[in-house]
Amino acid sequence: MIDLKIVRENPDLVRASQRARGEDPSLVDQLLDADVERRAAISEAETLRAEQKALGKLVGKASGDEKAELLAKGKTLAEQVKAAIAKQNAAEAASSEAHRAISNIIEEAPAGGEDDYIVVEHVGEPREIENPKDHLELGESLGLIDMARGVKVSGSRFYFLTGLGAMLQLGLLNMAAAKATANGFTLMIPPVLVKPEVMAGTGFLGAHSDEIYHLDDDDLYLVGTSEVPLAGYHSDEILDLSKGPKRYAGWSTCFRREAGSYGKDTRGIIRVHQFDKVEGFVYCRPEDAEAEHQRLLNWEKDMLAAIDVPYRVIDVAGGDLGSSAARKFDCEAWVPTQNTYRELTSTSNCTTFQARRLSVRYRDENGKSQTAATLNGTLATTRWLVAILENHQQPDGSVKLPEELARFVGVEHIQAPS
Repeated sequence: MIDLKIVRENPDLVRASQRARGEDPSLVDQLLDADVERRAAISEAETLRAEQKALGKLVGKASGDEKAELLAKGKTLAEQVKAAIAKQNAAEAASSEAHRAISNIIEEAPAGGEDDYIVVEHVGEPREIENPKDHLELGESLGLIDMARGVKVSGSRFYFLTGLGAMLQLGLLNMAAAKATANGFTLMIPPVLVKPEVMAGTGFLGAHSDEIYHLDDDDLYLVGTSEVPLAGYHSDEILDLSKGPKRYAGWSTCFRREAGSYGKDTRGIIRVHQFDKVEGFVYCRPEDAEAEHQRLLNWEKDMLAAIDVPYRVIDVAGGDLGSSAARKFDCEAWVPTQNTYRELTSTSNCTTFQARRLSVRYRDENGKSQTAATLNGTLATTRWLVAILENHQQPDGSVKLPEELARFVGVEHIQAPS
């Protein structure tokens, strides 16, 4: 949730953020009205409880007719207190619902939708590849990917990584884990099933909740990113951030329904229901969040340099941000057979939005409890195999791996099985 103090003191800022996202600015006024009603209900209930307490003291000192009269008054007052508490609870629930309906406040992100991003930089030049094969053709001919049996076993958008395909993914993720730990991240293998309050706390049960797998019998959600369990890791805690941010790297299998992608990227492993990922996650003081965001982006760029593919960095527009992100940078790698750039990494500054929902705090220099900030960033995923295979394919149909990645995979050259 956003800071309610900001909504009260600068509602125009929040309205402008809602408009930049393409969302309803009137939700701000609904929240302000609900907040007024909530505070009035709290005041009314507290006043009546104080009267009830004072009356109780008088009853203890009274006798005879006076005591009977006070007891009768106390009975009426008790009913009024009960009604006032019910009113307070309803007002607080309505205020909380209105509060949760508003997305995070955008920080410097471009206005507009999916196509209104700003290109921050290009890194590397696409090389000329005569008659390039796409990643699936390469993967199948080299014995790396088996889509047909994935579909046979599990349905559309599922696959097997086989032989060196499995080794390639493991090598890639191991490289990400090694780089993360070298940069001060604590490596984590988190649960991939989480409680509703954790999924909701990260902001994933809003407009895109249809992308998430839910286990009805257990009321648990399968995560689409390690960001979710890592955000819940310190819920309801007060962190010690006196020595700097807490950085985690979560390695997990991820699950997405891809409910809104019918007919898109149906070939290969670009858009699938299950994949593996190493995700960076940071807790820090709010004043450190912008600098941490740049660090996450730089770590992502270091990973992309290790796989040696051309890419660009984009500043994602407000209308294409998730509800919890105040700003997001994507790194998109060149895909030769599509003649375009496709997202490989994403890093978001979620400011205090998630931590406020999950009650993650720290103590400032005066010992006062404050809400922490959270950030996340992709360090490697299964989708990276698309860019690696296509950009490093050779004329004979083999794939020559970049030196740093090859050390983790254990081979330099992937050739068709004999």
